[in-house]
This record gives sequence, C-alpha cells and structure tokens, in this order.
Amino acid sequence: MNKKIVHDALILTAFTLVLGLVLGLVHDITKEPIEAAEQAKTEAAYRAVFESADSFRPYDGYDKEEAAALLSEAGYLDEITDVEEALDASGNVLGYVITVIAKDGSQANITFSVGITAEGVVNGYSITDIAETPGLGDKAKNEEFYSQFEEKQVDSFTVVKQQPAAEEEIEAISGATITSKAMANGVNACLTYYKTVLKGGTQA
Repeated sequence: MNKKIVHDALILTAFTLVLGLVLGLVHDITKEPIEAAEQAKTEAAYRAVFESADSFRPYDGYDKEEAAALLSEAGYLDEITDVEEALDASGNVLGYVITVIAKDGSQANITFSVGITAEGVVNGYSITDIAETPGLGDKAKNEEFYSQFEEKQVDSFTVVKQQPAAEEEIEAISGATITSKAMANGVNACLTYYKTVLKGGTQA
C-alpha cells in the first residue's frame, strides 16, 4: 500500500514538473508575439488620433504619481498611463497623445488614447480596451459617437440626452449614459492634464 502511494506521488510530481516546463516554454514562445501585438495596437491608436504625426516619443515630463494626484485633486477617478509627443518630420511637437483609463464605465474600465494638438484642439479618441454592453455601451467605438469629440477646442465636455446645443455638449449613446459620461470624463481628464502640464507645447 505504501509503495503504491509513493509510486502515485512520484508520477504526480513528475507530471506536475513536465506540465510546468511545458507551460514555461509556451509562455516564452508566446510572450514576444503578444507584446508585439499589444505594441501594434497601441501605435494604431496613436495614429488614429494624430494622423498628421510623423512619429511619436514618450513625453519626458510624465510622472505617473503626479498625474494621479492632479486628476484626484480635480475630482477624476481616471488614470493617465502614458503621454506621447506627436512629432512632425523635423521633430517638432505637433501635440500629444494621452492614454487614459476611465474607471467609471458601466461594466469595467475603458482604456483609450486621446489626441490633443499643441493648441489644445481635441483630435478625437481611439479605444484599445472596452468591455461595455454589446449594442449599448460598446457603441462608444462607433464614429457616430466619437466624432462628436473631434476637432473641438473646449475647456471640457458635457454629456446631454438631447441634440447638442453647444460645442462642448456630447449627445449620450441611447441607453448607455454611464458609458457616455465615462468617455467624456476620460477626455476631460486628458484636457485637464494638457492644460495643467502640457499647454503651449515644446520644441525638439
């Protein structure tokens, strides 16, 4: 009986070791392709909100903790995770791409990048991660909604349930007011960061 227990334990141990080795190899094999795919998705988001840029580079002045403190003081739940300078072919700064996590979606966090010119004009946003309700909140990915933010220079955006009557008003997605507000708040958080930290632009 004891021999059988030892035998079974050895088999289980060997199986566990082999399985761990296989999983480790699979992780190593898939790690680089996954990272490459994520990088491609991120760069596509940058391009979507700053088509005129020749290239992008990280903004040296970005500090995660300072950004968090700034947004918290302004009353936002959102988190800015990355700030990129959008450059022309000569290396001059055309504006910025700010990546934000909106934490007040109806289902989960929403991650998207916002393009803002050096003059403070919002180019628009591009979503990289969203899990809102299909047919409702996920319509934030649709041009009908996101185009309302494009080519506008305002202090902040406000969500309304009727036809917008002012430049800063955004008509909510029908049945998804929470998602609509989460998107507007995220863009507003980026505008707050722009006005406080980036306004005026820099030259390379």
